[in-house]
Amino acid sequence: MDRYTVGIITASDKGFAGEREDVSGRRIKELLSPETYEVVSYCVLPDERELLERELLRLADECRVNLILTTGGTGFSVRDVTPEATLAVAERNAPGIAEAIRAYSMTITKRAMLSRGVSVIRGQTLIVNLPGSPKAVEESLSYLLGTLEHGMDILLGRVDSH
Repeated sequence: MDRYTVGIITASDKGFAGEREDVSGRRIKELLSPETYEVVSYCVLPDERELLERELLRLADECRVNLILTTGGTGFSVRDVTPEATLAVAERNAPGIAEAIRAYSMTITKRAMLSRGVSVIRGQTLIVNLPGSPKAVEESLSYLLGTLEHGMDILLGRVDSH
């Protein structure tokens, strides 16, 4: 079976400025098995909606990756605009994934209810906003991966959805 192609975007003003190491984006790469996933793009961008939208569009429309995972920018800060950028490029909503992340995370910390992360589809690309902390990235991704693969197989026409 073909591997899933993945783009990773970290939204972080401090990470982009070199003031903070991007541990969360690196953790996503580590959690994705190279037998199953091929990371074709990884970048750190500032919390700027236009830049995030442009990169999401590039990955989905030009690179045609199967999966885009974002980390950061999903909280209540005025600079947290990842969900808005994601919704702006969406063709279809896939709310169950973001709901599942929050529901699972709520079993670990009540602060999970403060995440505004979303999950959407653009063409044949699934876009999922993960939390910003490395611990929450690991918890969320470990919880999601097997089910995400089934969803991507349906999206890509690799299996019948019935």
